[in-house]
Formats: sequence, C-alpha cells, structure tokens
Amino acid sequence: MRFVRPSALVLTLAGALVLTGCTPAVEPDVSETAPASDGTFVLYSGRDEALVQPLIDQFEAASDIKVEVRYGNTAELAALLIEEGDATPAQVYLSQDAGALGALSNAGLFSTLPSDIADAVPAGLTSTDGSWVGITGRARVIAYDSTALDSKDVPTSIDAFTEPEWNGRLGIAPTNASFQSFITAYRVLKGEAAADAWVAGIAGNNPQIFDNNRAILAAVNDGVVDAGLINHYYWFAQAAETGAAGMRAQLSYPATGDAGSVVNVTGAGILNNGAMDADALEFVRYLISADAQNYFVEQTFEYPLVAGVDAPEGLPELEALINPDLDLADLATLAETQALLAQYGLI
Repeated sequence: MRFVRPSALVLTLAGALVLTGCTPAVEPDVSETAPASDGTFVLYSGRDEALVQPLIDQFEAASDIKVEVRYGNTAELAALLIEEGDATPAQVYLSQDAGALGALSNAGLFSTLPSDIADAVPAGLTSTDGSWVGITGRARVIAYDSTALDSKDVPTSIDAFTEPEWNGRLGIAPTNASFQSFITAYRVLKGEAAADAWVAGIAGNNPQIFDNNRAILAAVNDGVVDAGLINHYYWFAQAAETGAAGMRAQLSYPATGDAGSVVNVTGAGILNNGAMDADALEFVRYLISADAQNYFVEQTFEYPLVAGVDAPEGLPELEALINPDLDLADLATLAETQALLAQYGLI
C-alpha cells in the first residue's frame, strides 16, 4: 500500500519544529523484550518516489517485509510528524537532508539507533547522538550554461549572485529541502545578519523560481537561465542518460569553505513507536548495506557513506568538498530558515 502525497502544509505548522524545544532521543528499554516483527512497517519518505521506490521494492523482495509509504516534501513531512507526535503511524522517517532530521531529533521524536547502525557512518556525516544515520552525501554546486559563460566566469562564491550583473539570471528552488538546508548552513557559517542580507539580495535580484533541482537543471540546459543552485547528482544522472558531451549545462563547485560549498546528507531515523519494531530496524540497517549504498551510487549518483563502497566515477573526492566549519547537527533550525525565506517572499 502507498499513501498519496499530502497537500502542502502551511508555514505556521513548520514553525512547530522550534516550539517543541530540545529533547534527547528516546533510549528504548530493551532489558525485558526484543524488537518484534509483524512483517510490515510505515515509512514517511521525504525523498521522491521515483528515486527510492525501486530501492524499497528491492528491500521488500529480499526481506518479505511490506513497506507502507507516505511520500511528501521533506519539510512538510517533518512538520506533520511534529503535529502527530507519538500518535503518528510512521515508524521510520527518510529525509532528503540533515536539517529536518535534526529538527525531529531536537523534538524528541526519534529513538536511539543500535550501535551497529549509528557507528556505520563516519562522524560528521551522521548524527552526533545516534538519533539518525546518514545514508548518502550530496554536494551543492552551481550549474551554468556553458554557451553563455566560460568556466572562469562562474563565481567561486555564492555571494556574487547578489550582484546586479546576475539580475534575473539565477535559478533557485526555495521550497526544496536542500536549498533550505543550504540557507541554514549559511546562517550557521556567516551569522544571521549576513544570511538575511544574502536572502534579501537574492530576492531583490529577480531570481527565477523553480519547484526543484531537476527543473533548474533543465532550465540551465535549455538556456532559460544562465546559472542555478542544485545538488550535484542531478547533473550526473542527466549526463548518464543523454551523454555528457551533449550537456549544455556544466557544473562548477564553489570554493571550499564558501557558504555555498556544503555537503549535506540524506538520512533516516526510527521514530519512537518504531523503536521495538524489528521490521523498521531491518529497513534502516538495509539502507547502510552495500546493496543499498551501491544502488544510490549506480542509480542516483550520490556519495556512499559506508566504507568499502566506491563513489560514482567523475565525482571529486568527498573529503575535498566538506566544509570543516560546518557540523550537520547545526542544520536543525529549519523553521527559522523558512521564516527568513518567507520574509522576503521566496516561499
């Protein structure tokens, strides 16, 4: 069974992410009972159905466990989980970015993961308290129209996009979770005043607004915009399908240390009512298995986070892209970022 995508939740509901306070992950009492299986569990997925349903099908075939999935926008589902609280039917949450995971962890909605899951991913690419685990890495990049711009003319800092010369030429997706986490990273790295100024500058520079990264890449590739802010793997997936030589859009990586040089992660956490569900545990454990990691490498061109699995060919070394001043645990203030974007009319 698959639930349908929910209608958009209002921003005030997302604001509940910061009204719950900071509560540690719940450590289940396993002294008298072990996780039990009933052959099914409920997953809330903030990742697109087209991307992850084949992996879920693969898991179901291998495990004989049925996954009931509700798909939706990462931030909207996080807000819904806050509203539902411990009454939620969800047992696992799969997120497009670390920010929403951190917000739910701070709200005390996750149980602590077993050590074999929590310790499988290197520090810096997963939670610091075992409340959620990183699954894949994705780098923020600049897609640019190679017929309109030479590579040397592409800014090395995203701050340049507030300059008048970029008026109307940049594509962004403000409702996308990855963009919102990037803004959160900007706030963490450069401070609230600087982030406010950047968002105000971008909003005043007539950006072209798109629903998602895929639409931005298509617009750059078609010459609709000169540049766009996206995640790296959209370009690699398109290039694999059409051939890199035929790509009008090319990629540029912001300078390491720039606020635009962010490596975020997808990740998953087990909600409190799934703490003793063996099926939920098996699914999260599967996400960090070699089979699942290789699926993401081969099908979505994301960085694997588990040792022994090679990254897709053609990608820069992940370590070279990581901003040493950014802790993914600091991306939890999602509602403040949404409020900032709303202040300037971007969402």
